[in-house]
Amino acid sequence: MVKQKVGLLFGGCSGEHEVSITSARAIASALQQGNNQAKYEILPVYIDKSGTWQPSNLAQQVLESGEPLLLEAEQETNLSNQDNSKLTATGFSSLTPTGQNFSYSEIDVWFPILHGPNGEDGTVQGLLSLMKVPFVGSGVLGSALGMDKIAMKMAFTQAGLPQVKYVAVNRSQVYSSPCVFPKLCDDIEAQLDYPCFVKPANLGSSVGIAKVRSRSELEAALDNAASYDRRIVVEAGVTAREVECAVLGNDHPKASVVGEITFDSDFYDYETKYTEGAAQLHIPADLPRDVVTKIQEMAIQAFLAVDAAGLARVDFFYVEDTGEVLINEINTFPGFTSTSMYPRLWSHDGVAFPQLVDRLINLAVERYREANIN
Repeated sequence: MVKQKVGLLFGGCSGEHEVSITSARAIASALQQGNNQAKYEILPVYIDKSGTWQPSNLAQQVLESGEPLLLEAEQETNLSNQDNSKLTATGFSSLTPTGQNFSYSEIDVWFPILHGPNGEDGTVQGLLSLMKVPFVGSGVLGSALGMDKIAMKMAFTQAGLPQVKYVAVNRSQVYSSPCVFPKLCDDIEAQLDYPCFVKPANLGSSVGIAKVRSRSELEAALDNAASYDRRIVVEAGVTAREVECAVLGNDHPKASVVGEITFDSDFYDYETKYTEGAAQLHIPADLPRDVVTKIQEMAIQAFLAVDAAGLARVDFFYVEDTGEVLINEINTFPGFTSTSMYPRLWSHDGVAFPQLVDRLINLAVERYREANIN
């Protein structure tokens, strides 16, 4: 059997670079297990933090070490205490994609395990679409809608999915004259009660998010969020349980069992998300059967509303006092380590990690063939 060559694309120049490397290592391991070993050949492609596509020898080293490539500026900064095991760009600056030991044209299917802006937002998906090769995950539209929280919320509203009240803000409103900014804060306070959440519209992993309880905190949070993104969303706070559902498929997707996240911090921020033991995953969530069914149905509605493909994790608020289920957001390329919520939800439903990776590659090929049927 001829092996399919899988272009494992990872790294990227978002704040989730290290998460991408961890996810890529887990996927590479899964592609070398069981039946996958005879079906797939891995061709690693690494994008460093500057956005440079590095040659395959460096990509393989990053994949094996789990350490990001240090750029020259970072190398100089860390010169006094540099760990010799860290990879650096020194000595490789003359290498270009033509110096790789394989050509991108050899790749049969791409697996772009990139998180956040410049990877999960439709930019890379547009490039891969131009290359006319199958790739895992959503296309340009689904990725873009899944990244921008304001556009996402508009799509959810159009689909009739209930969600918390929110106000959309532009950076220009925040960085405006002393007369306009107070009026913006007045409008937000008139529409939303405290506490509320201020979020950059196009970042993941809870980066730049703040919970605010007063006018002074709102002003500071808006200023901080504007430093990350030109689009900002302010959401009403809600006392609810945070639950998640995984979706797998293309035009006829399936929803997984529902999981729940619990934590002791004020909200599910970056530190809580990535500090071992700070948050607990409960699979399955202890929920009434009708609530589980409703969440699964809404997860599929959300998936179709943004034209997602392959995979997505959909996050919800369950307001136990009223029985309401409110959609929070969709993540079109969630964290993909063996301990991440998305693969763990499917593992509970009997789809082991290597099987899940295999299924996603098959879905990518299926979607590509349907899109190019003519």
